[in-house]
Amino acid sequence: MLSVPESARIFVARDPVDFRRQFDGLCAIAREQFDLDPFSGHVFVFINKRRDRMKILVWQHAGFWLHYRRLAKGTFGALFTADESQVCIEVEARRLRLLLDGIDLESTKFRRGFADPLRIRGWNDELDERRRRAATREERSRARRSPGSPRAAR
Repeated sequence: MLSVPESARIFVARDPVDFRRQFDGLCAIAREQFDLDPFSGHVFVFINKRRDRMKILVWQHAGFWLHYRRLAKGTFGALFTADESQVCIEVEARRLRLLLDGIDLESTKFRRGFADPLRIRGWNDELDERRRRAATREERSRARRSPGSPRAAR
């Protein structure tokens, strides 16, 4: 059973990976192609060309975990609907769980309010924009409530 902590981010490689690579080879991909630190505790997911095998690399405490999943039948569904220039895509833990359980993410529909947008590394996603707007509103309301402001004197 794979459990992903809430603080960990999950990055999935867009291109297929040579599955002869082990710990060091996959760390090199995370470091050089993704420009990320493999020792960060984040989760790195790699899929082979036939899409029937998956390797998940995670740094935990004093060593790496390498999870390997081989399907007896079928293939893993597609995760990518975004710009093909990205070398990796960031997904939520629940999307990884759905992928591991064999659920096709392209035909899956999340109900409004339950789904975060698909987060692509390097883009300003809608969720970050909403957080920035909320912080700006909070700052404005604090400025209105401060005793030295002209609005507070009214």
